Amino acid sequence: MKEEATLVIIKPDGLKKSLTGNILSRLSETKLKIIGAKIVKVNEELAAKHYSHLKDQPFYPELIKYITGKLHGENRVMALVYWGKDAIVKVRQICGATNPEEADPVSIRGAYGRILTTGLYENVVHASSDPSEAEREIKLWFEPEEIVYPLFPTKEVIYQNYKKFVWE
Repeated sequence: MKEEATLVIIKPDGLKKSLTGNILSRLSETKLKIIGAKIVKVNEELAAKHYSHLKDQPFYPELIKYITGKLHGENRVMALVYWGKDAIVKVRQICGATNPEEADPVSIRGAYGRILTTGLYENVVHASSDPSEAEREIKLWFEPEEIVYPLFPTKEVIYQNYKKFVWE
């Protein structure tokens, strides 16, 4: 048993169907700590990077439409970083199998997921599959200062002509 971090994404259908509270309640059963959380508007570039390992699959274009909210008219997801002992296994167990029809009915995907007529799994949540994927995904979705624990090595960079929106 080792301490590790994992990424969870509550996908657009989960937010549109107001399942966020139910999903967070189920995930709280893991007794893991949330160390990063935010609502993200997913653009095509982020979606493509997240699903880069599936780009040769026939369902890839629909997967990009799904995560960017084009299938549900709701372009927002909730990205979370969970931390604790065996975080990846614990989260994946509560989430259930990727295919909602194969997922345990009491799992998140078993309870709330479905398969579209196109064959796409509308499975409500994403959960990192292993430690290397968790690191890749967390670094893709979060900046170091958005996570309360220092998970991975960082370096300081000074940008010139850096523009940023700030509150008026």
